[in-house]
Amino acid sequence: MPKDRPELPPVEELLTAAVTALGGVERPGQVKMAQAVRDAVESEEHLAVQAGTGTGKSLAYLVPAIRHAAEKGEAVVVSTATIALQRQLVDRDLPRLADALESLLPHRPEFAILKGRRNYLCRHKMADGMPEDEDDQLFDPREVSATGRMVQRIQEWANETETGDRDEIVPGVSDQAWRQFSVTARECLGAQRCPSGADCFAELARERAGEADVVVTNHALLAIDAMEDFAVLPEHDVVVVDEAHELVDRVTSVVTGELSESTVSLAVRRAGRLVEQGVADRLQEAGEDLRALLAVAPPGRVDTLPGSLGMTLALVRDAAFACITALGPRNKDKDDPENAGLRKAAFTALDDVHDTAQRMLDAFGPAAGRDAAGDDAEDSGNSRDSGDSRDSERGANGGPGDARSEEVHRAEVVWLEEGRGRVPPTLRVAPLSVGGMLRDKLFGDRTVVLTSATLALGGSFDSLSRQWGLRAGEWTGLDVGSPFDHPRRGILYVATHLPQPGRDGLPEAYVDEIAELIEAAGGRTLGLFSSMRAAKAATEALRERLDVPLLCQGDDSTSQLVKQFAGDPATCLFGTLSLWQGVDVPGPSLTLVIIDRIPFPRPDDPLASARQRHVAATGGNGFMAVAATHAALLLAQGAGRLLRSMDDRGVVAVLDPRLATARYSGFLLNSLPPFWRTTDPAKVRDALRRLTAGS
Repeated sequence: MPKDRPELPPVEELLTAAVTALGGVERPGQVKMAQAVRDAVESEEHLAVQAGTGTGKSLAYLVPAIRHAAEKGEAVVVSTATIALQRQLVDRDLPRLADALESLLPHRPEFAILKGRRNYLCRHKMADGMPEDEDDQLFDPREVSATGRMVQRIQEWANETETGDRDEIVPGVSDQAWRQFSVTARECLGAQRCPSGADCFAELARERAGEADVVVTNHALLAIDAMEDFAVLPEHDVVVVDEAHELVDRVTSVVTGELSESTVSLAVRRAGRLVEQGVADRLQEAGEDLRALLAVAPPGRVDTLPGSLGMTLALVRDAAFACITALGPRNKDKDDPENAGLRKAAFTALDDVHDTAQRMLDAFGPAAGRDAAGDDAEDSGNSRDSGDSRDSERGANGGPGDARSEEVHRAEVVWLEEGRGRVPPTLRVAPLSVGGMLRDKLFGDRTVVLTSATLALGGSFDSLSRQWGLRAGEWTGLDVGSPFDHPRRGILYVATHLPQPGRDGLPEAYVDEIAELIEAAGGRTLGLFSSMRAAKAATEALRERLDVPLLCQGDDSTSQLVKQFAGDPATCLFGTLSLWQGVDVPGPSLTLVIIDRIPFPRPDDPLASARQRHVAATGGNGFMAVAATHAALLLAQGAGRLLRSMDDRGVVAVLDPRLATARYSGFLLNSLPPFWRTTDPAKVRDALRRLTAGS
């Protein structure tokens, strides 16, 4: 310990003081977790902690984190899955904790929230130092009017705000409006070159973070800080990853590249002001070729690269490179801030197009890249000519061995998403695994604590630790349990008498079963469906049969629907993915959670199916490693909606009989809380009636 720092109270004493000041009850699991976090930080060993709802895990990691920061004089970074969870920590948990610990520490704990640069108002762009991103296509006049009103609100708010944080604007504004006032980190000129650098909201937020004991960020920004060459977060040696079950998906989103007519058009608009017309026209023509090709291509995973697509990607890449070359040196206008902003924006858009096209070509290997690029392959990169995406199971030459061999060596997957509304068809590319990146960039030179209510899938941390890239001996896993008495408070009911779910929508027998369960519960039901189509079908069918209010996701904003649901015990709420993880409704309004089917990834999900094939090609069990792990995680999250307070009771009803009968059912069941289990529908309905009568 540094000589100039006083000896600090132990973690146990600080935790007791915090819990007492906050009016809570200290729980054994909370104490055990706080001690484990302290030990991990001191031994510099990574730690994964599963802490069930009600454990008080936020205090269990914040208290040792604050103590470490006070002892070392260096910030601890806490990363959450979403900006909403960031705000919960900063607005509620940390202020109260700072008050509780102030008298026991050398100074009052300081904390700060830090988001991506795009979340802050850019003064330079607002002063017309940067280009607008909107294209020239015709919009619905009502949308233009609505966007105009939002722009006006932003301009009025900009004269008053002290933080420039987008979240201050209530009600919120659309991305289309906000883009006119914000820049990404790559578009930013930097505080030294920007004429507004001294007053930059993003830089001010970073300065505040640099003086804090705890910096609260999100998984996306944590990934950017780890992966990019420039530092986003202040210097730190300890990271706490809350909601760690979402880390892989959030990081994957950050490193996913996309290419479409829109991304090329944006690059053309930005470069067209700064290069000769003929050079910009070449990129425009390549973008039009891409648009025409994607408009007729079937959506889904691209396993082998058709020659036409390979040639078009090479044209786009080479045309973007020609524009980059025509722009000249990147620091050419360092003394001309306005022109420098235009050039930086152009370089950013062109780099994205060039690098993404090259990355997509590289995904199919250098040899095929030379075939697609022709004589210029050695200079301009790699693409590939082989077959059709629908021939994926046969391999490039029709033999299954070829596909298997390719799958072993492939590092990324490319797929086409069909267009919707004004969003054109889009090619995407993403890594088959982000474990190697996380291992090298995130876990390499710092201590990481990963925590969630759902980490031990199938009773083991191994599934997620492999996704994180952690190896045996580098980390410790700990399940501190839950304060809830699951067997006495909840029932897990699997409807084995129902048919297996099919592909033709929600079976009539499922609708009948849902109706009987809701009638027994007197409403009070959260219906979690594997697709929005199923949720809407159930809603339409049951509104005619039931006398209770029935809400469906999409009827209003999700937050408003959850508020209505929580406020009226008779109400039911049906929905899909965001409700599986985002609903916290303690009390009598939620007595029954219905799950229509095991939430495996869709068979046509390009990334999940590619990862599954890759695992199988390398000798593993692709289904268990990818599909079953995905399903177990969501099932555990969905079942976790039931018990949110010590007084809660109820039933989790899974209508899919495979949860009890399939060979993989043991893995899934061992991922769920230890509820009392039954397959008897009469017992469940009787239990629900008793709960309803007693509430």
